[in-house]
Amino acid sequence: MKLNLPEMPPATLLAALGSYNLLPAIVFLPTRRRCDQAASEAALARRPETDERREARRDFMRSFVEQYPEVRDHRHWTTIIRGGVASHHAGHIPAWKLVIEKLMSAGLLDAIFATATVAAGVDFPARTVVLTVADARTGRGWRPLTASELQQMTGRAGRRGRDRVGFVIAAPGVHQDPQRIAELLKAPPDPLESQFRATYTTLLNLLDAFGNFSQVREIAERSFAHRDAMRHITRLHAERDEGEQQIRQRLSASGCDLPFSAVRALERLTSARSRIGETLPQTRAEMFQQWLEEVVQPGRVVGIGRSGKRLVLITGRREGGIVGMREDGRPASLALARVGKVFAPVFSLHPDKLEEAFAEIHAGGGKLALPEPRLRESRADEEATMAIVDSTIESLVPNEMPDGERRRCAEVLWSLRDEAEIVERAERRIATLRAEVWDPFERRARVLDHFGYVEFAGEKVTERGRWLADLHVDRPLLIGEALAAGLFNSLGVTQTAAVMAALAADEDRDYGELELDDELVTTLSKFEEIAYKVSTAEWEEGIEPAGELNFSAAAAAAHWAGGEEWAALVQGTRAEEGDLVRMLSRAGEALMQIASLKTAHPAAARTAAAAAEIVLREPVR
Repeated sequence: MKLNLPEMPPATLLAALGSYNLLPAIVFLPTRRRCDQAASEAALARRPETDERREARRDFMRSFVEQYPEVRDHRHWTTIIRGGVASHHAGHIPAWKLVIEKLMSAGLLDAIFATATVAAGVDFPARTVVLTVADARTGRGWRPLTASELQQMTGRAGRRGRDRVGFVIAAPGVHQDPQRIAELLKAPPDPLESQFRATYTTLLNLLDAFGNFSQVREIAERSFAHRDAMRHITRLHAERDEGEQQIRQRLSASGCDLPFSAVRALERLTSARSRIGETLPQTRAEMFQQWLEEVVQPGRVVGIGRSGKRLVLITGRREGGIVGMREDGRPASLALARVGKVFAPVFSLHPDKLEEAFAEIHAGGGKLALPEPRLRESRADEEATMAIVDSTIESLVPNEMPDGERRRCAEVLWSLRDEAEIVERAERRIATLRAEVWDPFERRARVLDHFGYVEFAGEKVTERGRWLADLHVDRPLLIGEALAAGLFNSLGVTQTAAVMAALAADEDRDYGELELDDELVTTLSKFEEIAYKVSTAEWEEGIEPAGELNFSAAAAAAHWAGGEEWAALVQGTRAEEGDLVRMLSRAGEALMQIASLKTAHPAAARTAAAAAEIVLREPVR
């Protein structure tokens, strides 16, 4: 239950902790901004410390600056010297976070105000951990802390070799929930999550190493990521084997000379008969709706309404509806039931081909429309299929048997249908689970085959695929296609850095509104064209396409690679220093990956190496 109490002022909180000898402390706050504010407020309001401790911090900082000059004149410098407190979060540059960690380890800070992310991977020696909320802030709003996150946070309480126990305090706050915290502390840790993913690079490297898809599939199935699926498959195998054994025993005891395959065939045939009966249309409207579900697909043009004169090019299907483009270029979203006509041709979804598609439909008139099915014909086809199924079921018991024995064996066969259903259901579930593991790899293999990096039929990596396998970047296929097209060869250092930043940055992260020159905009447009080709191929294989290029990141990287000072870049982008460093670091790492392709793409490698050296200068390390 949330207490809805006002937050205790930072200086008051530290004073209370000090009076009970509970310092140094880590105070976890929900946002970066609140961490910075709390550190400043506490530094201003705390009682002055001894000159000795202040001078020790000042000397430490001066010494640190000699190795890391980028922290000189940091806006929180005075906060640390004066108050012996600091904030620590991902918005700070790495060197600044490092100096905070070293000051805390040296015992020169009384407290740090940190976000929950600091709990993972950083060892701060603190006597006390203070929790102010039971929630975490994300880019999409608030969410509850997990048991593992809270246990990581509280695990920082107690200094090794100095404290016999550590203390965890739930401080008052508007969103504080002590009961929730107590429950999480008793909860088991969250399950471990594997980072093994079906990526283009993973597939290329595995296929190149092992030479066939079956080996890649076996490795994927054995991965920690799919351990639960494989445990389930093992249980299903046992269930299937037990069912098979029961069927064989009963067949043997019955004295009927029927193979095990006949029992399974009966289950499959009767299941198929039931499905046919369920899908058999009863009315013309039902039949027409089923037909629309089958033939309305992306790339086809449909006519809306009874007349079918208003045309829409389908770009996607949603549950019970379609999305597409009208003749005037406006988007359309409507129910499938509103479709009156469906035209046979399947067109490209590229915006430039829109006018051409509609012109072809108009020129062809009604000749291009698919013929609508008739209810009588549809039912006749289905009924004929049912008759074939019934005849096949009859043939499962041989006609050569005497009538009495044939009836008895038929009864035995039908009596085993439940056991056969258990076996078949287990088989289908095993196949489904194995497909769930392999399907993401197969989809990517087909996309790689489309672009010539893999021979899908031959199950091998091509020469192009071998150098692509060495590209450990976020969007290898897009970069690979750009390299193959020679786009990097004509770029200068600044443009190359900007492009890689646009590709490496998160799509929704804003890095301000710095100006992009026309030449760079044109370059980014060329990369967007390749991104469209890649995303179209991915979409056709059911892969979620990557996000759009981040033009604001490109502008920031272009200014940085062009020699702009760090302070001016921070001011111009209005982004937090840590976010800028992270984006530029990712761009620099991607540039270094391209720089390694000296044999396959020497010109691009030289430019990328020069760009990486500029991008990864201080404070981007």
